[in-house]
Amino acid sequence: MLKLGLQLDAVIFNTLINGLFLGGKVAQAVRLFDDMVREGYEPSLITYNTIVNGLCKIGHTTHAIRLMRTMEERGCAPNIVTYSTIIDSLGKDKLVTDALNLFSEMTDKGIQPNVFTYSSLLHAMCNAGQWEEVITLWNEMLANNCKPNVVSYSILVDAACKEGKISEAHDIVERMIQDGVQPNTVTYNALMDGYCLQGKMDEARKVLNSMMIVRGCVPDVYSYNIMVNGFCKDKRVDEAMQLFREMSRNGPFPDAVTYTSLINGMSRLGRLSVAEELFNEMSALGLVPDMITYSTLLHGFCKNGQMYKALGLFKVMQKSGLKPNIVHYSILMDGLCNAGQLTIARELFHGLSLKGLQPDIYTYNIMIKGLCKAGITNEAFELFKEMEVNGCLPNSISYNVMIQGLLQENDVSTAEKILDEMVSKGFSADISTSTMFVELLCSDTTSEFFHEKV
Repeated sequence: MLKLGLQLDAVIFNTLINGLFLGGKVAQAVRLFDDMVREGYEPSLITYNTIVNGLCKIGHTTHAIRLMRTMEERGCAPNIVTYSTIIDSLGKDKLVTDALNLFSEMTDKGIQPNVFTYSSLLHAMCNAGQWEEVITLWNEMLANNCKPNVVSYSILVDAACKEGKISEAHDIVERMIQDGVQPNTVTYNALMDGYCLQGKMDEARKVLNSMMIVRGCVPDVYSYNIMVNGFCKDKRVDEAMQLFREMSRNGPFPDAVTYTSLINGMSRLGRLSVAEELFNEMSALGLVPDMITYSTLLHGFCKNGQMYKALGLFKVMQKSGLKPNIVHYSILMDGLCNAGQLTIARELFHGLSLKGLQPDIYTYNIMIKGLCKAGITNEAFELFKEMEVNGCLPNSISYNVMIQGLLQENDVSTAEKILDEMVSKGFSADISTSTMFVELLCSDTTSEFFHEKV
């Protein structure tokens, strides 16, 4: 527009910049701001704050801070909006110390924090697990006559629940009601999730029925997903299905998370026919299974020895456009090894690099165990040595499985060497390894070294 010779004043610039931000065109807004400054227009505080907010929204917090310093140099003092926006962004970036430093700078200048400022800091500190500091800041907030709102209270409830302080969380909800602040869906969801985390499903159900519905707070799909997942983890899948049917009848409609939780719950209890029906149903409804959905059902099939279905599901996943990761391959290889289909497991393992995947500790342990189980100890030992070369350090399971495999093949001398290495790394024998040791100690096949180590 400037190149076309259009004459724009500061008000029009501000309007255009704000419109670009509202339309999500942040880069264009910043360019227009730069043009404005070059043309000699003096940005207002509102303009600066608009740019600061836009930069923070796209994660450019450092640029936002730099712009704030430029404001100060040009004689435009940042206000509560400027500071609060950047403090909130720093908190979301998990830079709690930087957020607190900026908060102190703000208060030192006599700018009083508002409820948004406090809420942003509280949220950042809660996410960092700084419960004691949260309580201190909360008390400071009250002492400064800054009245908490529903967002502040909800943050505190969520933090208390994550700290396992469910009783305190319940008291906070009661207190906010007494203070005239009505809990919303987010508040109740946090409280329900807290009860579910402790396996107190009956209490969680009371929150859904007595606190939310009776008080006119409409549960959303996340509310139901918390409950469905909680019931499934508590192995109360029939009650989870009851809620699922309630959702299907009355809304909100179940989403992919709901189905995945149910598939997981059914799979863990061996009810694979139901899990499979749920998977097919969600696909028919247009709900796209994600990586977790596939790994959940895949694990269920493998755990129950249904390798034909597991391999079929794996192919369906590949055809869907989703690229299986190392978790999916490890689940499948574990199932194949346990089912005695080591040849296919080997093929998958050796083809990982062609898929751009690197075996992790779990993958290596699965293959070492499978090879040892099949009596192919030499290959297992080569894989064991390869781990460290590839930057994957053996853990306690690796050592124990390898030693057990060697002892089963009566390769005591190699087992002694691995035992020595295991002890030097600070690992201990598990119950299976210990039992084999005891049996060997009662025989004449072990060396003096072996007796000393055990």
